Amino acid sequence: MTPAPPSPAEAETAALLAALRLQLDWGADEALADLPLDRLAAPPPPAALPAAAPQPSAPQAPAVRPRRAAAVLPLPAAATAASLAAGAHSLEALREAMAQVDTPLRETATNLVFADGQPGAPIMLLGEAPGADEDRQGRPFVGVSGQLLDRMLASIGLDRHAPEMQNSFYISNILPWRPPGNRTPTDAEITLFLPFVLRHIALARPQRLVLLGGVSAKSLLRVKDGITRLRGRWHDLPTDAGTLPALPTWHPAYLLRNPAAKRDSWADLLLLRRSIESGSHGAARQD
Repeated sequence: MTPAPPSPAEAETAALLAALRLQLDWGADEALADLPLDRLAAPPPPAALPAAAPQPSAPQAPAVRPRRAAAVLPLPAAATAASLAAGAHSLEALREAMAQVDTPLRETATNLVFADGQPGAPIMLLGEAPGADEDRQGRPFVGVSGQLLDRMLASIGLDRHAPEMQNSFYISNILPWRPPGNRTPTDAEITLFLPFVLRHIALARPQRLVLLGGVSAKSLLRVKDGITRLRGRWHDLPTDAGTLPALPTWHPAYLLRNPAAKRDSWADLLLLRRSIESGSHGAARQD
């Protein structure tokens, strides 16, 4: 027996159910509005624009702002640092004075790195700034570059902890705090701590200085020449303790990146050794 065809109402209901099932299969299972959107209706008219503000008949004079009272500027940090450095009459007092300097470097560093070796040794070495290893231990030149430096100086008979004062050396940096990320010290940072460096030299009373790297050499010698032109010969450095011979040379960290420069450093070490043995220094470059 053939079934009777569906009525028009049943056919419409079946079509609607099929459409709903298709939408469910597509993931459209949530209504976003109470009523369906009539996409055939005309759009609403645009909202009326606000009336333009009336223009003033004459330009108004600008309001006069009250003048601020002149601010009282604090004593510059460099002048404060110079006063603190001049008031230190021992190495321990100098260390305490350096710790009082207000500098953002203290906020990112772990330890103040003052010095290592034998105070009063005939040779004093000055580097740039502490690195990560130095910042952790609070001592200068204890990382990989410092270990290389120790081996280099040992080759000419110098040891930072030698029991004999004439065979030992004393070592420090221009900055006592590690710059973030081991970046190069800024001119402002060098200017801030330079009075402490000069006072450090005066209190340590070395007979000769070795300046490790361009930052140390240019800062103390007050020149614009790079380390390439400065190294290989002695320079006279005026200090509170008198004029001292200073020998610029490559920083050991540079030698780790550029091993070919070790030849120049060896020539500088021989120049230092001859100066120690002869008790004098010369200014001729050994090319």
